[in-house]
Amino acid sequence: MNDQPTVSSDILSISPDRDVEIVKALASMPRMMILRLLRHRGPLNVNEISEALDLPQSTVATNVQTLEACGLIETQAMKANKGRQKICYARYGEILVRFDDPPLQQKTNLIEVAMPIGLYTSCNVTAPCGLCSSEGVIGLLDVPDFFLDPSRMKASLLWFWRGHVEYKFPNNARVLNAEVEAIEFTMELSSEVPGTNADWPSDISIWVNDVKVGTWTSPGDYGDKRGRLTPRWWKLEGSQYGHLTTWVVSGKGTSVNGTRASDVTLDRLGLLEHHSIRLRVGIDEGAQRPGGVNIFGKQFGNHDQDIVMRIHVK
Repeated sequence: MNDQPTVSSDILSISPDRDVEIVKALASMPRMMILRLLRHRGPLNVNEISEALDLPQSTVATNVQTLEACGLIETQAMKANKGRQKICYARYGEILVRFDDPPLQQKTNLIEVAMPIGLYTSCNVTAPCGLCSSEGVIGLLDVPDFFLDPSRMKASLLWFWRGHVEYKFPNNARVLNAEVEAIEFTMELSSEVPGTNADWPSDISIWVNDVKVGTWTSPGDYGDKRGRLTPRWWKLEGSQYGHLTTWVVSGKGTSVNGTRASDVTLDRLGLLEHHSIRLRVGIDEGAQRPGGVNIFGKQFGNHDQDIVMRIHVK
């Protein structure tokens, strides 16, 4: 029915504990078949789905209703030759099931979650760009579309010239109904230039829940020596390591590595209003020194860690 089907590239990250209805909806072969069909073919009506999957229309209609109820598809009523028809759209190109182990009880005044650098839920990057694991390059270099490849979850290093990647952290402070004193993010970063250049400043920014909280200027892209964890197969001419940066947002403002970065305070982030905390890392369109970014994860660079979020609570 559609010469140019609309296929979503959005990514949904779910938790089996919090998103029980979605997990139940996925535990059905007919519903999985419907989602897969809409993902590849684009919008279809119930009759077209029934014909393509060789399923009774009543079965398709019932399962479409379930998928719509939990938000995995959208439907739109449109005119047909006889009456009206329901057009079905898949909302997501990928669905990631995360098996986090959030604390059931508050045992300390600190809640910590580590996020693998490849587990971003959305991205918009420009070349030069790429991803690699500790074992090799992932996909093709300088092809932004490969940032949506499922194998990105193995990434230990990613880089891009412009744009951003965004991560969705569980908001365990909200689960515990705890009062937040400060939130911090720690990650290993550097500038990005073809080859390396220690004198290559880049203004790298982060956003939390769509609020730009601060910018840190990376001095350069480092290749003077191999990173402590960087695998031997990675060329010496490539980015080797970065600076470990810690961003803290409190009631007094935002700092990066102890230096004040902005006046953005916790109340701007609305932490207790959302089930998740969205962290975006990238280059602002208005950056004065847009020199790209490298994000180092486990088994790459000088620090064996993912992106770490710590929530300080009372």
